[in-house]
Amino acid sequence: MKTTAKTALLMAAGAMALTACANNSRSRTLAYVERPVEVLYNNAADELDKRDYSTAVLLFAEVERQHPYSEWARRAAVMSAYASYKQRRYDEAIASAQNFISLNPGNENAAYAYYIIAMSYFEQIMDVGRDQRTTELAQAALTDILLRYPESEFARDASLKLDMVNDQLAGKEMAVGRWYLRRDQTLPAINRFRRVITDFETTSHAPEALHRLVEAYLTLGLRSEAQAVGAVLGYNHPESQWYRDTYRLLTKEGLNPDDVPEKKRRSIFSRLF
Repeated sequence: MKTTAKTALLMAAGAMALTACANNSRSRTLAYVERPVEVLYNNAADELDKRDYSTAVLLFAEVERQHPYSEWARRAAVMSAYASYKQRRYDEAIASAQNFISLNPGNENAAYAYYIIAMSYFEQIMDVGRDQRTTELAQAALTDILLRYPESEFARDASLKLDMVNDQLAGKEMAVGRWYLRRDQTLPAINRFRRVITDFETTSHAPEALHRLVEAYLTLGLRSEAQAVGAVLGYNHPESQWYRDTYRLLTKEGLNPDDVPEKKRRSIFSRLF
């Protein structure tokens, strides 16, 4: 029984290896068989619908190889980028989409190619504890869509995702700023919090950034600056918990943010930021 089981296991393993080799071979190349462009493209689209993205990429590439100057080839190039994106082969998707844009900048599918690039970066975003280079690339790509194609079908989704990306980048700045503040490195902390206000003022992190600035300025003995920032926080986010915390902090120091005149608040705010 043991020998039979071992033999069966080896046979199964061998079959799996042969299947893997066949699949690997298939993923590298297709035998050249000349076919009408519509047939090739539709076969690729069928594989895409079946979520066989590897085969779809090959067939779309075959459209480009056999009919390189046709409109079908240009359409296939974009769909090949999309199929790579669906496989989470993001580098290939980005490269394919960028190549399409460089060759066909005025094509009607260029907006979709830009969208594929943006989504490929967006889906690789790491948490705020990691390097945010990919987040910055996603920000640039999403902004590109809004600048180039503000009326396109991709603009709204790009705008929503850009808000998420900015919130992520602001969160990274806040995490670093808090780290500096905990280690009594007040000036670097201030630089981080100020960047949140200048570059990401519409994100959810802005109220806390203002509060942390109040803490930092009080630590440095810059009482009027702390009071002014508290006034700005109260004006922009009067119902937030961060303003309530700031108000308590300032009043303990004998400072009332409500005492800052609007004209002075605006003047100090523009000077600080």
